Amino acid sequence: MIVIQLILYCALFTLMVKLGVGNSPLNGLFFYPKPVQERVYALGLTDRRTVSRKRRRFMIAFFAVMAVALVLIIRFWNGIQTFRAAYWQALMFLEVMNWYDGIVIDRLWVGHSAFWVIPGTEDIPFVQTWPQVLKKRGILSAIWVAGAAVIAGIVTLI
Repeated sequence: MIVIQLILYCALFTLMVKLGVGNSPLNGLFFYPKPVQERVYALGLTDRRTVSRKRRRFMIAFFAVMAVALVLIIRFWNGIQTFRAAYWQALMFLEVMNWYDGIVIDRLWVGHSAFWVIPGTEDIPFVQTWPQVLKKRGILSAIWVAGAAVIAGIVTLI
């Protein structure tokens, strides 16, 4: 059952990204490295204020949906009520999501889809290298140790 839940949670993650970018990678420009962003600004395809607004809107919706979904899975689908059990389950979901993002989303989807290439930036690398993925995901793994405690706390409060 947990494997199915993890697959569904990662599918929700993918759906949120797709909804966030819609039909244009410019809607997700905040995901790109600074050199790509700067080129896009120089080309006049968008501006910093628009990107900042889209980033803020996406991140608020993304974290809210993913947190609520995780709480619902742990508390109501799995019936977990104790902090310890909720913590370990939240940590597992958050870590799987973290590595799914780095490997499946960043390296596979973004790295192998023409959709993510912004016209005029083709010469700038925008896909993270494996060392960059490993470093970023390692740092986020440590952050999710605290994030899991927040989720577990919410689970035990409801």
